[in-house]
Amino acid sequence: MKQKLTEAELLIAPCGMNCGLCIGYLRDKNKCDGCYTKSEYKPNYCKTCIIKTCEVIKTNVSGFCYDCEKYPCRRLKQLDKRYRNRYHMSMMENLAFIKENGLAEFVKKEQAKWKCPECGTVVSVHRNFCLTCKAELHYED
Repeated sequence: MKQKLTEAELLIAPCGMNCGLCIGYLRDKNKCDGCYTKSEYKPNYCKTCIIKTCEVIKTNVSGFCYDCEKYPCRRLKQLDKRYRNRYHMSMMENLAFIKENGLAEFVKKEQAKWKCPECGTVVSVHRNFCLTCKAELHYED
């Protein structure tokens, strides 16, 4: 029997992206509810994402890219490179952590990592400042 996922766990996309950190999820207006929803406010590039619509992902046990025979595929490598360079996050590191430690531990790690040092709210991976208190965020590479 498959374990029921928490709301935070449901926000982890097959590629390892934490949709709970996305600017689309964190905004107040026209909020996107993550990769697994049919939100009308989901950006088109998310709706048509090659990784999300991958037939292997739909059928493998984990639901994550790390269980694919083509892992890491070209699309995942491109996505990982863009996020490492622009947003200080690696999809492939996320996937490795999930595979080794489980989804619940990954969510705990993410909640601690992506917390504003000033006000304690969740920060967006897509911004270098806190959306709540506007504190500037500094990342170590």
